[in-house]
Amino acid sequence: MNTKVTGEKKSSQKTTLLPILLAGLGLIALIAVALILRSYQGVVNDPLDALILPPFEINQPAPELTLFDLDGKEVTLSDFRGKVVLLNNWATWCPPCREEMPEFKIYYDKYKDQDFQIVAIEAGDPEDDVRNFVEREGLDFVVLLDPENKSLITFQQNTLPNSFVIDRDGNLRMSWLGAINGPTLEKFVTPLLKE
Repeated sequence: MNTKVTGEKKSSQKTTLLPILLAGLGLIALIAVALILRSYQGVVNDPLDALILPPFEINQPAPELTLFDLDGKEVTLSDFRGKVVLLNNWATWCPPCREEMPEFKIYYDKYKDQDFQIVAIEAGDPEDDVRNFVEREGLDFVVLLDPENKSLITFQQNTLPNSFVIDRDGNLRMSWLGAINGPTLEKFVTPLLKE
């Protein structure tokens, strides 16, 4: 008799959980549809924009780092004092890194005359691969080679891409783990250009 009662309770629990599960799935579907509709109405250009996380807030002096550019010239982060710098650690083999580069190019071209600089630090790929990628994408901001991953070590990162914003006084202000896009740059970096 206990077995029958227990069996009835399990059956009752299953039928109670099913509507809750269906309601949860329906809610997820409604949120997805709302995001898509908002994108078509011009509220959000890309439905994924609504899912982008804000940066991590930081307030400390940027570490010193010296590497070489594609022309063999030594470049140090402090060379950019007086500019707002987006430092990006990336690699040519990394799909999210490759996807954000056109966004960076558009943003850089728009704001380079306002003392804005992108410093893209390539994490260890052969120089020819980096050079070919930069030429193919038409990147005209600073690209540094980092065969020993000094930047990843200095900024205590082990995933790509990651980005840091350094203000005009040489202080780290914010960082992201993962790819970022133009609207994110506009929302979080552009206000620093006005400081």
